[in-house]
Formats: sequence, structure tokens, C-alpha cells
Amino acid sequence: MNLQSINRCDQRAREILQKNDRGNYTVPTDGLYPFQWNWDSALVALGFCAFDPDRAWREIETLLSAQWDNGMVPHIIFWKDDEGYFPGPAEWGTGTSPKTSGITQPPLAATIVRELLDRSKEDFHSRAVPIVEALNRWHQWFSDARDPDGRGLVAIIHPWESGRDNLPDWDAPLCHVDTSGVGTYSRRDTQHVHEDERPKKLDYDRYMALVQFGRENGWDPEIIARDNPFWVADAGMNAILRRAEHDLVDLAQTLGLSRIATQARARAQRLDAGFEALWSEQLGGYVSLDLRHNEKARTLTAGTFLAFYASNTPDRHARRMLDTFHLWSKKVRYGVPSFDPTSELFDSIRYWRGPVWAIINWMIANGLERNGHAELAVRIHKDTQSLICNEGFYEYFCPLTGRGMGGDAFSWTAAAWLAWASPNAGHSGRSAADRNQVPGA
Repeated sequence: MNLQSINRCDQRAREILQKNDRGNYTVPTDGLYPFQWNWDSALVALGFCAFDPDRAWREIETLLSAQWDNGMVPHIIFWKDDEGYFPGPAEWGTGTSPKTSGITQPPLAATIVRELLDRSKEDFHSRAVPIVEALNRWHQWFSDARDPDGRGLVAIIHPWESGRDNLPDWDAPLCHVDTSGVGTYSRRDTQHVHEDERPKKLDYDRYMALVQFGRENGWDPEIIARDNPFWVADAGMNAILRRAEHDLVDLAQTLGLSRIATQARARAQRLDAGFEALWSEQLGGYVSLDLRHNEKARTLTAGTFLAFYASNTPDRHARRMLDTFHLWSKKVRYGVPSFDPTSELFDSIRYWRGPVWAIINWMIANGLERNGHAELAVRIHKDTQSLICNEGFYEYFCPLTGRGMGGDAFSWTAAAWLAWASPNAGHSGRSAADRNQVPGA
């Protein structure tokens, strides 16, 4: 990769973020995703930090401005009307202002805010205080609403909450979702992306049935915890929350917020202990767990490698996961596939059933390096560079051919390039404190 191509990609990435910028928030891409998405915005902030730190902080502030009174930060914020998107505010029926969806997404924000403080040359500490307070309320909501039994595992109530919407992991739990009352509706995603790359109709019927259940029950967390037919502990969500809690401890200590540091530390310790319930000795990795039926997923996803991103990993578990990583690497041209390429359910082009995502690669590489596996982190880094430079800033990529798919000119792919993948990024994706220790060690 020569300097000219690197600089061209840097410039293109900045242009994408600026094109998708709506002033105070950023859309993932034109057409397909016309609103503000939760974990997209977190990573977008890290991308903006490379050339406009003030705009980076504003992205986080705008996201948290839509926080619910109970502490939840929704996964979509409908800042303006757009009839081209489904399901829109009417389908969610949350009654909030601004209008939002009724579910959340993986809480990347605390980790990103820690990065922003480390990377910004200006002093943003005073600006960070209210953000950290809002993040603490969000994390406490996870504990209260999604782990009411205190077992150290938070549940997701919809596949969309995982951020990895269409994983085969959700097939079995979704079988228990009644779709008889869903009725007819018109999808918009397949008008922008070929249907072979998107969830099938049966999957979407189940997604909409879960949206209708939440709406009909006023998004009441107690009713949902008791009765929602989909109640699953996702390895990816729990790993990301574990990391976020450890980073929130460090943020709070840096800002002199001792009460928040104490609360976040207690939550992190509970999550660290609970996470081990997701270990599958049979598969040699961390898997999702259907909490309604006490059934573990029977296949591995890229989410198992997010255990490295979360915290320190027991040596015996790490060795088995690394064996899996090497096996997967032999089956694909580019890593890391989102799903096990040795499985008959693997689909190299369908949403989350096989494709490579730059954001997941960033987190996995981050975790591997923090756990002492720098050579594997470098391999992922180079694969991501090649995919973006050869194909462009697509939503995701085929692990077999490298073909870019999904939305084009995608914000979080541009952000991942600027913050990590570009040779000019100047950062491995770790904050200063991370360079010498792994949270929980």
C-alpha cells in the first residue's frame, strides 16, 4: 500500500463522515439508514476525533440527549421524519421526545469516550463529566432492567439489540416467537440492498412480532423481563458491556467521580463472574444463552473473540479460542468472519451470517493485542486495510472474495479507517492505560 493510496483513503473517509453529518449527529449511510444509530454514533465519534474533536464530542452528546428517564439509550433516534425507513416511529410507539425505538444497542460509548479523552489534545474533562454521569445511568439500567436476577448476565430482548442482527444464534430462540398477528408490512431495506444479503422474510416477521410485543406493553421493563418471548444473553453484548464498565471506572476516577467509579466497579465484577456461564466446553468458546429455555447456542460467532476485548481471558479458554481463530483463518481469505465458516449455516454474503465487519475487526484486534497476541491483531489490521482500500467503505465484506456489500459510503467503516485501520491513524485502538494492562487483570 503506497502513500498515495493511503492518503486517498484518508481523504475519502473524512468526506464520508462529512457527507453523512447532519449537524449534531451522523447517519450510517444515505437511504438505507437515515437516522442516528446508537453504537454507530459511538464509533463515528472516534472517526471525527481524527480531524474535528469538537464534532466528536457533539456526536456523543447528541446520542445521550435522547436518553430515556429510566436510563436507557435507544438504538435509533428519529430526529426527523423519513417515510422511506421501516419500522419507523409509529411501529415502535414509544411516545418519547425525540421519537426513538424501544430497544438499545451494545454500549460502546464509555470505551469511546475514554479514547476521546486520550486522543484529544484539548482539555475536554469538564465536557466529559455530564457524559459520564449519563453513561453511568445507562449502565445501571442494563443491570436493573436486563439482569433483574443479578446473575451477571444482561439479556437482549430483540436480535437488533445485539447489533449483530441476523446471527444464526437467534434462530432457535426466535422459533418461540408467535408471528400470527404480525400482518402485512412493506420492508425498505431490500429496496436498497439485494435480498440475498438481508434477513429472510420469516426472520423479519419475528423481528416485527417482538416490536409489536414491546409496543403493546408500553415498553415496560418488568413485563418484558417476565414475558418477552426473546430473552437471550448474547456473548457480544455482555463482552462489550464488561469492557464499558471497566472503562467507566477509569473515566470516573480520572474525573474525580468516586461514587460512579464504585458503582461501575461493582457492576464490572458481577459481569466478569457471570460471563463464564457463557463458556461452552464443547465448542471451546463463549456463546449466547437462551435464558428462557436455558439453551446455549451450538455454534460459534465472532462474538466469542470479543471476550479478549472485554477483559483478561483465562489461559485455557484463550488457547482454545485461538485454535478456533486459526482454523477459521484457513477457511477464508479475509478475517474475521462474523460466523463460523466451517458451519453449514455459514453464508458469506448474508447479513451477519458470515461477512466481515470493520467495527468487529477493530474490537477483536484491540482485545487480542491487549491480551498479548499482537501478531494476530496485526493480521486483522492488514485484512481490514486491504478490504477497504480494494473495495471501498462498505457496510460489510465477503470473507471469501473481499467484495464490499450492504450500504456504501458507510460511516462506521470510514471511522474505523481513520481511528485504526489507516497507517496514518497512529493508534492501535487502545487508550494509554490499556497499553500497560488489561481491565480485570
